[in-house]
Amino acid sequence: MKKWFQKSIIITVALLTFGLISPSHFIWEQILDNKSPSRAISSNVLDYEQVTITDESSLYENLADAAKEQAYIKFGSRIGPVIQNEFDDIIFPKMQEAIDITIAKASNTEVTRLSISEKPSGDYHEKIFNIYNETTKKDLIRFHVRTDKKPQEGYYFNFHYHLSEDKYAKHYVLGDIYWSKNTPPKWLS
Repeated sequence: MKKWFQKSIIITVALLTFGLISPSHFIWEQILDNKSPSRAISSNVLDYEQVTITDESSLYENLADAAKEQAYIKFGSRIGPVIQNEFDDIIFPKMQEAIDITIAKASNTEVTRLSISEKPSGDYHEKIFNIYNETTKKDLIRFHVRTDKKPQEGYYFNFHYHLSEDKYAKHYVLGDIYWSKNTPPKWLS
């Protein structure tokens, strides 16, 4: 990214959040370094535990790690290795941006009560994970992946999310990843 654009983003966010998000946070490290964390998919990731955010300084890092872990659990050992690179390079940075924007809108009190759900849905259901308020049990943002079949092309995985702001009615598309012309296996397999 151009330096002036990076600085503009940092200044804009700092002004909009009254300085609550500073350039030392994880989001800025990712933007400025132009990196996304990567993690190998393993078959034993099903022993995942719920992550509760208690330290605001590590909020972005904790949610990023937990979000990626839940996605890999959802993909399973059959889908994961095939789509991992595209997910890491294209989908996950957009997912992280959506999480960061949603958290920036939350109050300081609410931020300390955020958790990420565990146990993504299997079979052909869409749920990857939700970020919710532990006290109210209300979801702030829901991340889904849907399997779409396009005639003459084959199967695609459509990654999207829903926000509580519009009562989860609108699909905010993160992107598509092509699978093949063959039917993909069930999630978690």
